[in-house]
Formats: sequence, C-alpha cells, structure tokens
Amino acid sequence: MSEYAFELALCSHLERSRDWVLGRQLGASVADPGSRVVDVCGVVPGDEFDRRAAITSETIPPRAVEGDVGPGRAVDPVDALDFPPAVARRVTDRAVDVGFFEAERRGSRRHVRATTRYPDWFDRLIGIENKPDLGRPGDLQRQLRRDVSLGLFDAVILATESYVTGAHLNRIPDHVGVWRFVAGEDRSTDRRLTVVRDPTPIDPGGTGVERVDERPLRTDVAFASPEAKARKRRAIAERAYGKGWRPSADDYPACASMRPTDDGRPYCTTFDRTVDPASDCSEDCPAYEPGGAPTVDPEGLRDARTPWVADPAGVARRQAGLDRFT
Repeated sequence: MSEYAFELALCSHLERSRDWVLGRQLGASVADPGSRVVDVCGVVPGDEFDRRAAITSETIPPRAVEGDVGPGRAVDPVDALDFPPAVARRVTDRAVDVGFFEAERRGSRRHVRATTRYPDWFDRLIGIENKPDLGRPGDLQRQLRRDVSLGLFDAVILATESYVTGAHLNRIPDHVGVWRFVAGEDRSTDRRLTVVRDPTPIDPGGTGVERVDERPLRTDVAFASPEAKARKRRAIAERAYGKGWRPSADDYPACASMRPTDDGRPYCTTFDRTVDPASDCSEDCPAYEPGGAPTVDPEGLRDARTPWVADPAGVARRQAGLDRFT
C-alpha cells in the first residue's frame, strides 16, 4: 500500500487507542526550516490542555506567543513583537482572528492584549516516521539519527508494515522505538499494532545537534539551544493541534467513486483503496465520474474521537470601562 494510505490508517488506529492529538506532515527542523518533515506527531495532553482547548480549534501563531503581549495592558504589536512591522501586523491579524489577541483602537494605532495567558498544555511530543516497506528504506537511517540528535521529540518511533528482523534493528538508532503495523487496504478500522521495540526516552531540554549539510568526508552541523528547541516544540504542538491528520472537507473530490470511510479516510471504490486527493484525484482520472460532494465531516469526527474541541466558546472578554459605573 502507499505510504499515504499507511499513514492515515496508522493515525486512525492511534486516534482510537491513545488519548493523543495527532498531526501529519509537520516541519521538525530548527536551523534549516523545511528540511525535515516528520510524518506523524502525537501530542500527549498535559494538565492545562483544557485551557488550551477553550481558546480556539485552530493553530495559535507561535510568534504571537513568543512576543511581549500579555492579558494585562494593551500594547502596540509592532513594538511588542520582535519582528519586522509587516510580519508583526500579519501575526497580529491571525492571532486576533483565532481569538488569542483582542484589539482596540488608540487614536490611529491598533493595540492588542492576549485574551488569556498561554497555557503549558502538552506533556510530551512523540515523533513517528512511517516506512511501510523496509526493503526500500531511502534516507530512513539518516532521518532517524537526525531526529535523535536534535531531540525535539520526547520519543521517536519507526512504524512499518514489514516483518522486522534483527538486521533491520541493527541499522536503526538504538533510541528509536519500532512498531509493526499491519494496515491492509480494506475499509475496516480494525488494525493490529505490535511493539517490536520500545523507544528510549529523549531529553528535549538539552542542546540539540542538527545536521544541515552532508558531503563526502564532511558533515556540517548546527547547535540548537534549549530555548530554540522549546519554541520549535511549541510550534509543532500548535500546528498539530490546528491541522490534525485528515484532509479538510474541501479536499475530498466530488466524484461518484469517492466513499470516505467511517473514520474519514478518502476511499476510492473504483480502485478499492485509500487515495490521496491532492495527487490521485482529478477530472483527468479515468475513474472520475461527476457526483455530489461526499458526506464527510473531518472536524466532527475529530471532535467526537479526540480531546480536540471543534467549536470552543473562546476566552475573549469585554474590557470593563468607567461607563459601567454611570
């Protein structure tokens, strides 16, 4: 089966078997953003998770969290956010849209305050690299070594459908856990996961080492400080919270062959398999037949099956003024 289908089947299984918030295809690099994308991240809720869930169902811009904008006195965001003015305004716009900032006018300038203190809402991050077929490993060993040495995740796991031999384990870094996940191509959500090796916990609080360039006889690295890693971990957790693992409702094609599974995976009845709408589906597909939009509610499924809240009340509050006493 395709890596995409394997990945969605694994996410469906983890959603049913673990109390995690799951996100797919998330950037996991500090020094060279975009150079490493982790297949799946499992965010383990912490003690203040409910406070985070009450704010918004979407990603809170990490740059808004990093700035000097609190729930007390309103401030000029261009001064409070340590970014170029255009970036500060763009971050502010998004933070207001999702309900983390509230704005007011002071003369011709906009000032903002946070609607609440940003909570310490997640406990651990679990990074999962999917490789259904270990006979075609690609850059697997290098990717896993990078994840372990950088230490953004509290644990790193390799998930595969292949039978795992001792030779395979010898080529996988010792800290990396290994799961064998038998996914299959049918519509069923009944999957079987076997823990071949538990992951060794990684301390994300230390300095990380990130490979940024590799050439014969030379490897260039960058050091990631604990503070930089903490910022990146928060960004990964926020992105996972806002994104989830299912395609959005608009991504499912209006094709008569599209019949999403009960757990929301895009399933094509003509090809009898899970398909990636972004790359597999178009009007050029020989199986394409115009039909009504499929009945699927990714947000509703996620809300019903995970700690994520689809439509929170929000925490924006009306500031009290002197007029209330008149």
